[in-house]
Amino acid sequence: MKTSIALSVLSAALLAGGAYGADRGTSPQQLQIRYKLTVLDTLGGNATSGNSINDRGWIAGQASYEGEQITRAALWRGNGAPTDLGTLGGPNSAVLWPVKNVRGIITGIAQTDETDPLNERWSCFFFFPSATARGKRCMGFKWQNEVMTRLPPFPGGTHSFATGANNWGQVVGWAENAVQDSSCTSPQVLQFHAALWGPGKNQMHALLPLSGDRVSSATAINDRGQVVGISGACSNAVGGLSARHNVLWENGQPTNIGDFGGIAWNTPMMINQRGDVVGFANDSVDDGTGFDPRPFLWIKGRGIRRLDLLPNHAYGQALGINEWRQVVGQSCDAADVCRAVLWQNNVPTDLNQLLMPSAGVTLTSANDIDDLGRITGNARESVDKTVAFKATPFATTR
Repeated sequence: MKTSIALSVLSAALLAGGAYGADRGTSPQQLQIRYKLTVLDTLGGNATSGNSINDRGWIAGQASYEGEQITRAALWRGNGAPTDLGTLGGPNSAVLWPVKNVRGIITGIAQTDETDPLNERWSCFFFFPSATARGKRCMGFKWQNEVMTRLPPFPGGTHSFATGANNWGQVVGWAENAVQDSSCTSPQVLQFHAALWGPGKNQMHALLPLSGDRVSSATAINDRGQVVGISGACSNAVGGLSARHNVLWENGQPTNIGDFGGIAWNTPMMINQRGDVVGFANDSVDDGTGFDPRPFLWIKGRGIRRLDLLPNHAYGQALGINEWRQVVGQSCDAADVCRAVLWQNNVPTDLNQLLMPSAGVTLTSANDIDDLGRITGNARESVDKTVAFKATPFATTR
């Protein structure tokens, strides 16, 4: 697309040390990239998260209302107030993964007003306020032209879950089918497979797990139709043993892209148009209950590699990547104090140290980055308030 090409050229100039905020006589070697921070408006509550940013500058995520035990999928266009994307009839909705298309499609999850016949927790339960998370059917959604539509489960299933969408209108996620799987952990009952909805209306395909596994889930898709996700056991339908293997599907066929030896909690989070994959892989080799993630970058032909953590930190996750192989995520110490991180050439930098001027908030997680280098994520404003942010790069003299 012409827009993407133009943005890429502009981004290249910036990353090379272009003349943003610099004198014409300043050499690239004298420039350094800093970030201007914008704290995004809330819906009135104390929990707001920026989870996705595309090349149009649209930021999507979730936000709570003051005094209400609900969370809503939210969209920021420009620096204005967020748009509440609504629900499918129930109380909660959210955008949880990077959605990289520039055609105005947003994807996520939303509750309906329909009773869950099996009273499962399903994957949505772990992302919604506990007081309102269970008891209703939860569906993946596609939001476009101000309208939210549901993405159905496979025949016989109750729930679905949507993550990302590409510029061809294909949406990925996972969805239940009619099989009562013995590898499920109660209250989960039904099996689920990675789902590919579209691009046509009512089109839906399953992406099957690796041989020997029972279930699969898709987390991201690029314009080449490459899909990443996980393969494993049914478990409780979120992480754990359902995420035994990191998987790349090409032409519908799954390939194991490797891990760090842990038997659970391995999850690719994003794939760029080149086919580079980032995510986290478990470093724990226990029975699968231990969550000890390490950030990774996978490049075809080079395999999976660890991304370094910040000094004296214990674990972390890579959550987003752009076409320039800039990677963002978080790095945490043994006391679970986390910082937003930008990796360039495998070198991690605390994003808080690149803000100019200092922000008055602490950036705890960088969740996505676009091709202009703009970053969104979470920041801690106070002990009980989390806000979403946009960090915009500019060049300054050293």
